[in-house]
Amino acid sequence: MDRFKFFREAIRDIKTAGTIFPSSRFLCKRMVKNIDYNTAKVIVEFGPGNGIITKHILKRIQPHTTLITFEVNDKFFESLEKIKHPQLIIEKVSAEEVTPILQKHGFEKADCIVSSLPFTNIPVEISDRILANAYDAMVDDGLFVQYQYSLTYYKKLKKVFKDKVKLSFELFNIPPAFVYIAKK
Repeated sequence: MDRFKFFREAIRDIKTAGTIFPSSRFLCKRMVKNIDYNTAKVIVEFGPGNGIITKHILKRIQPHTTLITFEVNDKFFESLEKIKHPQLIIEKVSAEEVTPILQKHGFEKADCIVSSLPFTNIPVEISDRILANAYDAMVDDGLFVQYQYSLTYYKKLKKVFKDKVKLSFELFNIPPAFVYIAKK
């Protein structure tokens, strides 16, 4: 999906897109750099959009790793389906369903969850369930990486992940983004 199509879809459905610009390569690299690709068996991605971060993960995963994405936007889902990779599973369901989807594909827990969900656009009760379900769906010492354009969710992530949250900032993105790195 090119930038114009992304922009058009983002304007049409800003609630699921969360932004009108795709993530920069700098933000993508920051989002995926802390993943332990040697040991990860299952990586989950919430809200992959047009698949720009997905592609960064797929370049790095090992042959024993599966990447499961959760995308509810129709156009973004169709764009993801064009990525042909044997280790990629694309699900058109809410991230709330992380545990049943993991089980559907024969996995108990995720080693890492990478999230681009626009939590500020999602109703609080749903975003709370997504975070709680994500925490429950992760292995001990699992990694949760999330970007946002504000510090709104910093306290909430610290509460869910028991203060094991680090914060970084990516200036080279439109708009600049905060990256939360949490450990279970």
